[in-house]
Amino acid sequence: MKHTASYYQQLKGQRVISMLTAYDCHTAQTIEEAGIDMILVGDSVGNVILGYENTLAVTVDDMIHHGKAVCRGTKEAFVVVDMPFMSYQASVYDAVTQAGRIMKETGCQAVKLEGGEVYADRIAAIVQAGIPVVAHLGLTPQSFNTLGGYRVQGKTEEAARRLLADVDAVTKAGAFAITLECVPEALAKLATERTEALTIGIGAGRYCDGQVLVYQDMLGYTQGFVPKFVKQYANLHDTMLEAFRRYKEDCEQRAFPADAHTFAIDDEVMKRLY
Repeated sequence: MKHTASYYQQLKGQRVISMLTAYDCHTAQTIEEAGIDMILVGDSVGNVILGYENTLAVTVDDMIHHGKAVCRGTKEAFVVVDMPFMSYQASVYDAVTQAGRIMKETGCQAVKLEGGEVYADRIAAIVQAGIPVVAHLGLTPQSFNTLGGYRVQGKTEEAARRLLADVDAVTKAGAFAITLECVPEALAKLATERTEALTIGIGAGRYCDGQVLVYQDMLGYTQGFVPKFVKQYANLHDTMLEAFRRYKEDCEQRAFPADAHTFAIDDEVMKRLY
């Protein structure tokens, strides 16, 4: 039996909530086996799975496809599915309709959308429709063009006050949790203290109610840029690369398949075939 959003909200101040992304059934099963509280089917699927340069090209159908796979792989973990770019921005009607479709077709427990006070009416309407909502503040990747790139948010007094106003607005609208991305630690701490919603940090320091990472980042699954806020717990890229190279070598040298990997047939049967 899966826990509800209200269950996790009641854990605020009691223990830290753990969350990781997943985009497929097997990864979701492994994350759940590890005892992680929540799984985010993020629109980061565009970057780390689908090969897009950013998240803007991700569609509702993409999110439903991957959300279904994750939900099929979980029995207990609380699954949150991102609402992609332009699935909620245009109108309250669009927001409720697309959130309902995601919830109904994936079987997830909540949806997540980016933006603060300007989208508070969308959050309120989705919650009123019976769908738990995670808000997303700070660095909002869907808005990187207007933010001037992927930068830490809330560093000036004006920006910090604006973020706190957004925290107040999405809390009032009914979001049970708020993702804070790339926010100074002290500001995230203040935000956590002033809201009854759970705060889930990604690059927001130690004082949030929970933490989330993209699993490919924390496993060292890919090469290239690693955000400052990521702690890598493994180096899967090098492990996989070495395994693939050994496989190629074994194929070329006919070392694979060996006897242990083949199936036999009776010699008498073979004689009759020649």
